Amino acid sequence: MSKFQFPESIKSRPVYGTLEPRPGKYHLMIADAEGAEAILDIAAADPSIMAKTHIIYIPRGTDFGAKLRALNPAQYYEGPSYAASVTRIQRVLQDAHMGTQVYLTGTEGLMGQAQNECMQAGIPHTAIQTEHRGSVARRMQCVHCKGITEDVETDPFVCSHCGLNLFVRDHYSRRLAAFQGVCIDAEDPGNVPEAVELYK
Repeated sequence: MSKFQFPESIKSRPVYGTLEPRPGKYHLMIADAEGAEAILDIAAADPSIMAKTHIIYIPRGTDFGAKLRALNPAQYYEGPSYAASVTRIQRVLQDAHMGTQVYLTGTEGLMGQAQNECMQAGIPHTAIQTEHRGSVARRMQCVHCKGITEDVETDPFVCSHCGLNLFVRDHYSRRLAAFQGVCIDAEDPGNVPEAVELYK
């Protein structure tokens, strides 16, 4: 899938770049879904990097696993979900040495959560690269009940926890790795505009 060009927004909204091979003794690449394509691009640019690379991949219904394994990385792990993979990510970061380079690619939800783990582990932000690939669905937090709804594709949407109709805001919390959703009909209950697809 081609890369999506996000429109200009408020300052808290993350900005993503393009992954590129960097010098380092160890490389950690975390991806989901079409993020695998960015890893394949890095390997094409510098095949030697794979001998020092640990790939953690979450397919999310895609079929890139065999291609990633064929790169012969030093270590490869494929998990069914981010929640199932997070303990492995934490362990790898706990054992990381100075000079570790981190590459995050795929959906915004994965990159935000993985970046949060990296920063909690003390990885400097200058050693973390991000590249968005695939779905533009958002990880949203309801500011009212604090519940997180994954993969929100429409605006407004219904909170999966409290049932409020929420407006999709561009305000982003790095601590929560989530965008914020605010009740859209608080002053006029039931007056909810028709949901539209994000970025359409």
